[in-house]
Amino acid sequence: MTKLTGKVAIVSGASKGIGAAIAERLAEDGAAVVVNYARSAPEADAVVSRIKAKGGKAKAAQADLSKPAEIKTLVETTVRDFGRLDILVNNAGMYEFQPLEAIEESHFDRQFGLNVKGLLFASQAAVKAFGERGGSIINISSLASLSPIPNGSVYSATKAAVDAFTKSLAAELGPRKILVNSVLPGPVETEGFHAMEGSDELQAHFVPQTPLGRIGQPRDVANVVSFLASDEAAWITGQVIPVTGGLRI
Repeated sequence: MTKLTGKVAIVSGASKGIGAAIAERLAEDGAAVVVNYARSAPEADAVVSRIKAKGGKAKAAQADLSKPAEIKTLVETTVRDFGRLDILVNNAGMYEFQPLEAIEESHFDRQFGLNVKGLLFASQAAVKAFGERGGSIINISSLASLSPIPNGSVYSATKAAVDAFTKSLAAELGPRKILVNSVLPGPVETEGFHAMEGSDELQAHFVPQTPLGRIGQPRDVANVVSFLASDEAAWITGQVIPVTGGLRI
């Protein structure tokens, strides 16, 4: 028996990158996993196929996490299909970088709508589904919440809000046996990272400043999430945990 056997998890934004690695790791540890996606159905189906090929349980589920009505349906469908919900990983998010003078209302609304509003209402729906058993909410934040980056004022602010939610909800929900923690990746080698303009230069900049001497991999983050989702982390809540290889921006 593995450490998450019998548990059910939703991983939002899990069709690729960090989210996909988290979904696969939780399934390896025995959880049944709902692989949420907004638009990338083929990629989400591929994650499910990889999980099932290793004997795990998973299904893909479409929902735009910036829309509370779709979040509600996602959680209700999970409980209907798997009978319960124990773990929510709020991974869905986006980033756009603009200097102050170029920021428009749409730039603000897109990032706060998904990174902050989506996380809040996903947590609300999950808490209702956890019931008296309690559960675990794990928020994927960013090192940018602690060390905001130039041209990333809005993105950094969304992740600072995530960490504030984490600490507040941990205090509020602890009496209900619900743990809430944030994981803060530094630079991680994902499809999104490579698609970002100047990614090679960023990697060359960050690696020499990272004591462990490399850029992060999605599995590095997934390993920490798996621990926090397990009973081994039953005494950990309200924590903001950098996963950066020692990098300090």
